[in-house]
Amino acid sequence: MQHRKSLFRATLLALSIASLLASAQNTPLPPPDAKMQQFISKLMQQMTPEEKIGQLNLVSVGFTVTGPVVSEGVDAKIAKGLVGGVLNTFTPVAARKLQEMAVKQTRLHIPLILGFDVIHGHRTILPIPLGLAATWDMPAIERGAHIAGQEAAADGINWVYSPMVDIARDPRWGRVAEGAGEDPYLGSQIARAMVHGYQGPTNDMTRPDNVMACLKHFALYGAAEAGRDYNTTDMSRQRMYNEYLPPYKAAIDAGVGSVMSSFNDINGIPATANKWLMTDLLRRQWGFLGFVATDYTAINELSAHGLGDDKKVSELALNAGIDMDMVGEIFLNNLAKNLKEGTVKQADVDAACRRVLEAKYRLGLFQDPYRGVSEARAKQVLMQPAFVQASRDIARRSLVLLKNENQTLPLKNTANIAVVGPLADRPMDMIGSWSGAGDGKQAISILQGIKNVAGSTVRVTYTHGANVTEDDQLIKRLNEHGGQLNIDPRPADAQIAEAVAAAQKAEVVVAVVGESQGMTGEAASRADLGLPGRQLDLLKALKATGKPLVVVLCNGRPLTLPWENDNASAILETWFGGTQAGNAVADVLFGVYNPAGKITMTFPRSVGQVPIYYNHKSTGRPYAGVLLDKYKSRYLDAPNDPLYPFGFGLSYSTFTYSKPTVSKTSIAPGQGLDVTVTVKNSGQRDGEEVVQFYLRDVVGSSTRPVQELKGFQKILLKAGESRQVTFHVADNDLRFYNDDLKWVSEPGEFEAMTGGNSRDVQKVSFTLTK
Repeated sequence: MQHRKSLFRATLLALSIASLLASAQNTPLPPPDAKMQQFISKLMQQMTPEEKIGQLNLVSVGFTVTGPVVSEGVDAKIAKGLVGGVLNTFTPVAARKLQEMAVKQTRLHIPLILGFDVIHGHRTILPIPLGLAATWDMPAIERGAHIAGQEAAADGINWVYSPMVDIARDPRWGRVAEGAGEDPYLGSQIARAMVHGYQGPTNDMTRPDNVMACLKHFALYGAAEAGRDYNTTDMSRQRMYNEYLPPYKAAIDAGVGSVMSSFNDINGIPATANKWLMTDLLRRQWGFLGFVATDYTAINELSAHGLGDDKKVSELALNAGIDMDMVGEIFLNNLAKNLKEGTVKQADVDAACRRVLEAKYRLGLFQDPYRGVSEARAKQVLMQPAFVQASRDIARRSLVLLKNENQTLPLKNTANIAVVGPLADRPMDMIGSWSGAGDGKQAISILQGIKNVAGSTVRVTYTHGANVTEDDQLIKRLNEHGGQLNIDPRPADAQIAEAVAAAQKAEVVVAVVGESQGMTGEAASRADLGLPGRQLDLLKALKATGKPLVVVLCNGRPLTLPWENDNASAILETWFGGTQAGNAVADVLFGVYNPAGKITMTFPRSVGQVPIYYNHKSTGRPYAGVLLDKYKSRYLDAPNDPLYPFGFGLSYSTFTYSKPTVSKTSIAPGQGLDVTVTVKNSGQRDGEEVVQFYLRDVVGSSTRPVQELKGFQKILLKAGESRQVTFHVADNDLRFYNDDLKWVSEPGEFEAMTGGNSRDVQKVSFTLTK
């Protein structure tokens, strides 16, 4: 046990050192300097109108995971100067070949920008972004993004389609796996950390180990109706500004180099044709200086939205402020016609071309189109031991302990463990959706991780127990797109019986259940949030053996787990943990690491509660828990409250909180105050705790949320140690966008709340005077 504690402390020490490297300040993208302007102006004077349009054309070469279209005749188009960028190509050999075509065969030798979906790691895969968010650890998230960027750069990529910062409150939407969850404050911190990780803290993208980030999806994609991918979004501007736009703005303020438009329509105008969004808000209000690319064939899809034929949607997208057309080649085939007919201006084509060229200049591509890429460099950088170890460290900090009855975990002196479940021996599923260039064969399964950490003194037996799903149509669809589901053809009851027999011979059962990686991510919305297939039946049969039942979840979204919560001895949320997932999970199961993760999306009791989120508003008839109160905002057949609230997560330690105090009970506009709480580790183990700080504006000219996250601190406390944690309330923390979209604070009472999650808080009040 002492050895395990030493490992735990060593990890924390390494991360505290890494935190010293974390960026504390924003570094906005600088405007083009005189040298850049002169270079690009001279270049553009030599370009034909056709070549300028060519710079707006982004094509796909090679295998694609993002859509059904692969560009045709790419070599010839590159040679004619009709391609500005390529996505889905990597490796030094392939990247160098493409760049050589551009800089040696074209008239003006303009290099390509090379993009790829580097979402949570490139070759060394990290936890999915929803899991990364659960760390609440900005230095670790920034470090992970920098590792991903270093690997991508060494593999010939200079532009990554990340971070995704869409606020998401509906777990039916598959792409919640790709974002930071439901909260705009936390989402903003994560957006900033990831931009700095990819681009460097000073946004010097000429460095060969930095890449250009692409903020996505602009905007409001996470609010698609019914949680169905690509669907309509409809909301007030006030809700946008207060609840959904802050993470995008944070990434812009951090200096992100590019933005990707979203697929959804927003209040009747699809994002890719939305001039208010792309020009008025993004460029004029926020001052964004980078370039905007579409998502995959998004301009083409404007026709399906009902906005017109190819020529019309080409006009709409360019006039809205789109600079680069991903794969659809609508600009390439139609802008010349638009110019001839006067529906677009040459000045706007020039402006778009200039922004693309500026991005290439910022990346140093005109000085070195290859950015030092070589097979020797790739061999040295990709999946180097330090990166793999970091993946393990970050993965175990993403794990969330949801239940631990009678201290079932960590496993103690257990001689015989039955490992059961369809995801226990599935390394492919450990890297999750959007794992890009990651290789599932290099990942560590949970079964293997348990064997690695448990050692030779523990007997581990394994049985499959159930298929992840019994739906033949779903299996066919998943496998068509790389699901690689190996289905046991035996009757489900026979598989369950085999697992029960193994459980009866063991001291404890570890059941690894959830979703396969293909069930989350893009185009993977689910109407049912329970465990698919016969997995719940498997758990019920295992419970009936009377053995302690540890449920290990692998999933990319919040699930509905009412039976599991009531009946399992322990529940560990592991998301999809990446290359080192199995070792990270085993580290927590055996107590090598004390879990400290906290969920960043609310877990509903049932899908009927969705959308559900902590920072909701009160109604005129709030339900206070009185059973016979009929005319209240409530369900007849379920409670209002979630199963697990935002910010929730247990530890092998216990933490107690004092009532918070304020340095002042009244402040004037422009003044601040401090809120202080004492946190004690009242357990027997050293552990980390995410101390969370919320505010409520009690009375406002517009209705205000019941609470809003305004700060958090992740602290390490030794067993028995106490520490005062102070949060400063500044003027901006009291402000919001009112009905006139003015950024205001209003006099009146405020409640400050501190605690270990959004539900279990204590309050103190203060007043803002007139």
